[in-house]
Amino acid sequence: MSDWQHASGKREESSVISPRIHNVNVAGQRVLISPAALRSTVEIPDSVYEFVSSSRSVIEQIIDRQDHRVMVVVGPCSIHDVTAALDYARRLQKLSERVAETLYLVMRVYFEKPRTTVGWKGLINDPSLDDSFAIERGLETGRTLLRDILAMGLPTATEALDPITPQYLHDLISWSAIGARTTESQTHREMASGLSSPVGFKNGTDGGLAVAVNALQSVANPHRFLGINSDGKVSVFETSGNRYGHIVLRGGSGGPNYSAEHIASCEAALEAANLPANIMVDCSHANSEKNPALQPAVAQNVGEQIVQGNQSIIGIMLESNLEAGNQAIPRDLSALRYGVSVTDGCIDWATTESLILGLSRDLARGLKARRGQ
Repeated sequence: MSDWQHASGKREESSVISPRIHNVNVAGQRVLISPAALRSTVEIPDSVYEFVSSSRSVIEQIIDRQDHRVMVVVGPCSIHDVTAALDYARRLQKLSERVAETLYLVMRVYFEKPRTTVGWKGLINDPSLDDSFAIERGLETGRTLLRDILAMGLPTATEALDPITPQYLHDLISWSAIGARTTESQTHREMASGLSSPVGFKNGTDGGLAVAVNALQSVANPHRFLGINSDGKVSVFETSGNRYGHIVLRGGSGGPNYSAEHIASCEAALEAANLPANIMVDCSHANSEKNPALQPAVAQNVGEQIVQGNQSIIGIMLESNLEAGNQAIPRDLSALRYGVSVTDGCIDWATTESLILGLSRDLARGLKARRGQ
């Protein structure tokens, strides 16, 4: 018998519960390592935790307008190759030093991928990319990678998808996103109210703002909900609310929503809901019409809005990798192309570097106006 307890094998549950009515469609289950045990497995130096704290503070200061730089969340759509991820991180860290006066670069380190139907669900769920679902190894790999990226002095960003995962990894996350598919979810709003990092809520897949605006109102308030604690035990959590929630515009079925007119409409919706006008623009997804090559044009448009005096845009998101485009996961994994996304298509490193350097030069003027200089 493997570590999975199959429905036809030994049952640990009380025999009082009839198998005819309980877990009827459960093919197997196994006990996962607890968050506390995982943290003891991957050693994290105090300097890394100090950097997580300081990077969150910088992002909070950007949201509060105490730091007038623009945040850029940039990196692979999803991480599938640790070696390539570290290669990318080293390049991004060097670039961040060159643009530090105007931009605050945060690396996308996305481990979980929401699927419309089925498909690869990310490094945590399937680190071997072969449907073996070695989740414990995925969590350890993810935690180790986050530690190594942070140790370079590079902040980290991820999408909080599974409500249990933050207990395993979130102490190593600088900024979080709630995706378009889950922004409307009560579970994710409750979870985000307790996250220790600032969190961006994407507008709904239809492009409407109401779902995200409602989410921001919810996440700022206290909640009580079920979850697991560091020992892996089911617990009732009580949160105080997260005051650093903000909206992320990513377009929708009706098309892009990053133009000056769209930004003004979003500002009005936030004001009507008595929410601060903090807006991030996702340059991919519907805003680039799902064509990664259009991301630079979106970023340049947003940058020009800031130069022209916009005060509400606090950041942008870019999907970027070492090489452009994407690839399907082949049966023979040795055929994977290095540095190419296995999920959404990305712009390559050369394009990314050129875009960010140009954006930094352009924003120097606009950010002086924000500082009142």
